[in-house]
Amino acid sequence: MEQTFSLPDVVSLCEEEDSLVILDQTQLPAREVFLKIDNEEELIDAIVRLKVRGAPAIGVAAAAGLYVCFARTLANITSAQLMQTEFQALANRIRASRPTAVNLSWALDRMTVLFKQWIAGKDKISSTDFQEIKTLLRVEAVRIKEEDIEMCKQIAQHGVGLIASGSRILTHCNAGHLAVSRYGTALAPIYLAQACGLNPKVYADETRPLLQGARLTAYELMRFGVDTTLVCDNMAASLMSQGMIDMIMVGCDRIAANGDVANKIGTCGLAVLAHYYKIPFYVLGPTSTFDPHTPTGKDIVIEQRSASEVTDLHYIHRMAPEHVGVYNPAFDVTPAALVTAYVTEKGVFRQIQDFQ
Repeated sequence: MEQTFSLPDVVSLCEEEDSLVILDQTQLPAREVFLKIDNEEELIDAIVRLKVRGAPAIGVAAAAGLYVCFARTLANITSAQLMQTEFQALANRIRASRPTAVNLSWALDRMTVLFKQWIAGKDKISSTDFQEIKTLLRVEAVRIKEEDIEMCKQIAQHGVGLIASGSRILTHCNAGHLAVSRYGTALAPIYLAQACGLNPKVYADETRPLLQGARLTAYELMRFGVDTTLVCDNMAASLMSQGMIDMIMVGCDRIAANGDVANKIGTCGLAVLAHYYKIPFYVLGPTSTFDPHTPTGKDIVIEQRSASEVTDLHYIHRMAPEHVGVYNPAFDVTPAALVTAYVTEKGVFRQIQDFQ
């Protein structure tokens, strides 16, 4: 798979300086535009406006971004107490940028634990001390990305066993290379299947209202040579009713302790249809997406986004009447009972309890 994978990484730390480079996904598929980020405002704007998106990629960007902002703004602080206060405040502001994707908090927690362990017992911070913690934080941010790449490889290895020659797969939103450090979650087994000569056929939901399926999933699948057909979200039932779908593979932004899955809005509807038509419904993601502190899907905070994404964003002219009410949640929650199996870097599990 690596030999034939040509897409650039979506999140990278600059080797020469303390800055973060992301592929601006709001520009795709028309243009590949890379943005250099070196301050908090740009980082939070990139996360909120979905210039970087996908739960694992957001986590990687948050960790790297926390390092960059720390390295550029806190170098002159000599009080350990003040540095710890400022570091925690910075991490909390980044954490608040998108509340549903658990990987963001998970990555920031890793960086924060490392920082707190290092600073414990210190009163003053010298320039040598600052260089030491700066190096430690950079190494941890790079490690988080490298671990995510390895997890995606393992998800591909475990998930490819579910795919037969010529399998017809429906996917939703974008859970591919553009949503992670490299390869993807839901799309990773598809890429491996393609590399192994299984020639899967993928139906990509356009995924209203932000069209991640049309703009991103179709873009990267076609770059890899996968047979790809774009469909509107409301065409999924038609495909299933005609026996044209063998399985559904989706990613996840947060998995509650009971196995309920928060993912892009529209995922739950696919799961209900799959259950009715007796089609396997697979959820793919790293174990970092599992949140044991959230008991059920009802406890997951669902991000509500701007009405303009529905009424204006992808239209030359506004397509809805002024002042009409708009409901625009970014995610919905699929009950665990509708999930056929969870595919993680640790294997394929039919019950959530099997990999806790």
